[in-house]
Amino acid sequence: MKEGPPSFENDVRSLFREKDRSLMQWAFDLWAHADVRDNAPQILQRLEDGDMPCDEPWPKDRIEAFRSWMRAGMQP
Repeated sequence: MKEGPPSFENDVRSLFREKDRSLMQWAFDLWAHADVRDNAPQILQRLEDGDMPCDEPWPKDRIEAFRSWMRAGMQP
């Protein structure tokens, strides 16, 4: 079991596929901590609404992993 709060590199970055990154590159980089941190509320809203990623909604556990990272302070 992993120690400490969730981090972008260990827990969040891998949630986004290369396809997701490519499709959103026009707005921000889903593999860049600063971009995801700065847009986290909007990203979470789109994930909860089921319109991000565009091909299929995330399962609830992945959304909760993203939400947990936000609540824990959005560590790099």
